[in-house]
Amino acid sequence: MEYSLVLSQLFEIKEEYAQNIIDLLDDGNTIPFIARYRKEMHGSMDDQRIREFSEKLSYLRGLDKRREEIRELISGQEKLTDEISAALDKAQTLSELEDIYRPFKPKRKTRASVAKQRGLEPLALEIIKQEKGFDPVEYAEGFVSVENEVPSASDALSGAMDIIAEMLSDSAAIRKHLRPVFRNGASLRAVAADEEKDSVYSNYYDYSEPVKKLAGHRVLAVNRGEKEGFLKVSVSLDSERPLQIINRALDKGTNPKCSELLRAAGEDAYTRLIFPSIERELRSELTETAAENAMKVFAVNLKQLLMQPPVKGKTVLGLDPGYRTGCKVAVVDDTGKVLDTAVIYPTHSEAKIAQSKRKLLELIKKHNVDIISIGNGTASKETEMFAAEAIKEADRTVYYMVVSEAGASVYSASKLAATELPELDLTLRSAVSIARRLQDPLAELVKIEPKAIGVGQYQHDMPQKRLGETLDGVVEDCVNSVGADLNTASPALLLRVSGLNSTVCKNIVAYREENGAFTSRAQLKKVPKLGPKAFEQCAGFLRVPESRNPLDNTAVHPESYATAKELLKSVGYSDSEIKSAKFSDIAQRVKSLGTKTLAERLCVGLPTLDDIVKELSKPGRDPRDEMPKPMLRTDVLDINDLRDGMELTGTIRNVIDFGAFVDIGVHQDGLVHISQICDKFIKHPSEVLKVGDVVKVKILSVDVKKNRISLTMRGIN
Repeated sequence: MEYSLVLSQLFEIKEEYAQNIIDLLDDGNTIPFIARYRKEMHGSMDDQRIREFSEKLSYLRGLDKRREEIRELISGQEKLTDEISAALDKAQTLSELEDIYRPFKPKRKTRASVAKQRGLEPLALEIIKQEKGFDPVEYAEGFVSVENEVPSASDALSGAMDIIAEMLSDSAAIRKHLRPVFRNGASLRAVAADEEKDSVYSNYYDYSEPVKKLAGHRVLAVNRGEKEGFLKVSVSLDSERPLQIINRALDKGTNPKCSELLRAAGEDAYTRLIFPSIERELRSELTETAAENAMKVFAVNLKQLLMQPPVKGKTVLGLDPGYRTGCKVAVVDDTGKVLDTAVIYPTHSEAKIAQSKRKLLELIKKHNVDIISIGNGTASKETEMFAAEAIKEADRTVYYMVVSEAGASVYSASKLAATELPELDLTLRSAVSIARRLQDPLAELVKIEPKAIGVGQYQHDMPQKRLGETLDGVVEDCVNSVGADLNTASPALLLRVSGLNSTVCKNIVAYREENGAFTSRAQLKKVPKLGPKAFEQCAGFLRVPESRNPLDNTAVHPESYATAKELLKSVGYSDSEIKSAKFSDIAQRVKSLGTKTLAERLCVGLPTLDDIVKELSKPGRDPRDEMPKPMLRTDVLDINDLRDGMELTGTIRNVIDFGAFVDIGVHQDGLVHISQICDKFIKHPSEVLKVGDVVKVKILSVDVKKNRISLTMRGIN
């Protein structure tokens, strides 16, 4: 297969670009490196598109590998013909390949295999010929044999029909024609396994919907209901059209007696063999598609969460709420260093609450706390109300924000947490994590397995390996788009940097500890096990603010330093100006001289020149600073305070297929259904909303007993 040609057509790019990406990937380059520093070679495709390209390339290579495996297996049976070989070459999917291999696949004992052992295959083949004047009953008499366990002509005919049914079932052509019929005409049906049992799946106790209209979240919900024993699920389809296709494949209409037998065999093949097989295949396909779409939503939400702007230069007090064991407290300075810890009891007796307030105010005053970060788990509502009341008595303005504590307990019990915070009890480590994830969500959340961060739906029902790969790719892209401070990045953050592995990350940290802070990117070459290839892949993504060379604190790759310096001189910067690293007007200077002219003079591509100019105009820029700032609060609402029609400002916490969840300052997030997001039609909420967006909403209804809040964004100015 000519991969470059196929992929160029699929991704609508030049074949030259497709081949370049293949060569770059095969040469061991990482996707972030290719996306950022080899733009001229692929037409400036983004990292996500290159990741999809890489996945499709792997699929095509796997397809070719399986194609040759099947060719060898059929050849080993001495049944490979030119026709079969040509069909294998034409197959475009794994299912097509498996259909071709199906007749040759070793089978367990079947009715057809038993009939063949009894010598009934010749009878089946004669019936298939349908010659005029042929009498199948009369011919079947010759196959009656006590020795072969064929006591009568009707038993012989029955065995022959079993053989024909399996032949029809194994036909690649029939299955190819039937699949679109199922996709376009079948319905997914669910009924209650026990109607007397109430469950969250009660909406599906008598449910049917055409497969072609099925929303992915419904597929996953039905699957889970079936797995938990609340639902019985099946696929339904009118058999008329499938039987017509099967009958047309064999029946020549030349012998009525044979036609009758063939139609019976066709019906048996469909109901007993083909329908159950394609039903399983269709449900698997629906599940796979639903899971892929859900993973894409999860990936988008995760990226938006990780790219939330950091709250810089603030001392943060983290609260990990709890009832019986109390609320864990940790104060961290603006660099994330732990200053103090405590345990308070804001949900206990009045005396304990008063004592807790005194302790909280004492910590705020002692460490000049700017913001309180509150985890959203158990006892979060009570802790939020306590904090909102307490900060009114503080001697300085203090804000608070409720943050997702998903994965905090996983982190606190990890080896990484034990290494980073060995002096702290694991319960206090989670409070530190809650504080730090407000200061720098990306730096803190990379320490947690992406699946545990909790911004998806039905993540436990997805293929875990594939989900892990998808989310790891998102984390990798986020870390490399922001960059990492070589002197402060944790091993967990460094591990996500392009080209680095765990051994090299440990060596970087060890080098820092032994030799002090890095003073240039070039020093990376002294780190053990960090060779030329690793340096090429990682250097552009690591920042060294302490370096004398201002380029070391930008995303300009060391390979382009000479070009960057020549550019600065070409647009008129003096040596002293270059040392001061202030190039805010560089874009105007480049434009006045002509970007294309400069690119040609510097022998560099336009995309690379544009990137260098952007980096020089804002050295040390953080792309997250362009995102909406987190919404800080000073007071709390109770669900009982909400009234229909009330307008509030909230933050998008999760975007899912059927809507979005919004934090409106009440412990329970409200739901904006997809139909209430905007006045125009949208296919998915992610078209207009993303995690972290600050939006205006109106209360539609409140169900206090069920803790449900329905919101709308329509008709709000």
